[in-house]
Amino acid sequence: MTDTTPTLDLGPQTAVLARLAEGVTDEQLRDPTPCPEYAVRHLLGHLTGLAVAFRDAGRKDLGVTTDTSPGDALPDIGPGWREELPRVLAELAEAWRDPAAWTGMARAGGVDLPGEVAGLVATDELVIHGWDLARATGRAYAPDPAALRVCHDFLAASVDDPSRGEIFGPVVPTGPGASLLERTVGLSGRDPGWKPRS
Repeated sequence: MTDTTPTLDLGPQTAVLARLAEGVTDEQLRDPTPCPEYAVRHLLGHLTGLAVAFRDAGRKDLGVTTDTSPGDALPDIGPGWREELPRVLAELAEAWRDPAAWTGMARAGGVDLPGEVAGLVATDELVIHGWDLARATGRAYAPDPAALRVCHDFLAASVDDPSRGEIFGPVVPTGPGASLLERTVGLSGRDPGWKPRS
């Protein structure tokens, strides 16, 4: 860990996500999400896959789960997703409670990166995809405040990065009265005002 990298317990944010997923009905699985290529079922499948990948990245258990690019195939849920997703989210949080997870090198999505950066990417995924899921299913969303702040600062630092376009869409400007969550969502390249088509 460096002096500038926060010590962050991902457990509160993974618990928020688990509660959101628990409330998804079977009828909502085909509904659109703010991720244009994903229906709700694909978003849930992506969350399951990233939870496994970042769990193993935190454990430094590098292999197939950390080598596979998320863009290789359209993610989807399996028949046991309602049990699997909360379990792997909890395992992800536990892995990153070990200070060693934030040190050395890790790998996720086939990309090698410092452990502390992998932890920040995991935080971003959990916060932003939590918003995606809440918006897609019409639920209120209150992310863990510490995770939201870390996510905002991580995204803000990427604004002038030339490689940003490979990961995030163009920043969506927000007004002076925008909340921290709205500003963070805008920094991720999403429209904070996105709503499902009626």
